[in-house]
Amino acid sequence: MRAVEVLVSGRSPLRPDRAADLVERVMRGERRGGQISLTFVGRDAMRRMHREYQGVSKVTDVLAFALAGPGDRLVGDIYVCPWVASREAGRRRLPVREEVSRYVVHGVLHVLGYDHPEDASRLQSPMWRRQERYLEAGR
Repeated sequence: MRAVEVLVSGRSPLRPDRAADLVERVMRGERRGGQISLTFVGRDAMRRMHREYQGVSKVTDVLAFALAGPGDRLVGDIYVCPWVASREAGRRRLPVREEVSRYVVHGVLHVLGYDHPEDASRLQSPMWRRQERYLEAGR
């Protein structure tokens, strides 16, 4: 099995070990090794990063960046906004931890190269179904 290293920082309703476990579960499930940095950021920081990296001047849930590491080793940076997760969890009547977990898994899948449509069909996309399977397996 390929090694997975996870660095978790920032404030989140998830314990750092739980967040790292989610990242590792997805990486191992996808048979990938590498180094992932997972950072929880506030809404203002997320808005700034979203504007800087994607040209969109509003807060978003997850930003994920895949970087080339040595050999075939994957290096990725994932930023998750618990503030957005809290609002979405309230709207959907879900526990905030569940929504933050969803964003973590979503970010890892993006780092691994998965993508989805930006419209309502995203909920039926292969990436979304894969994401929900990982979340279900972790309950």
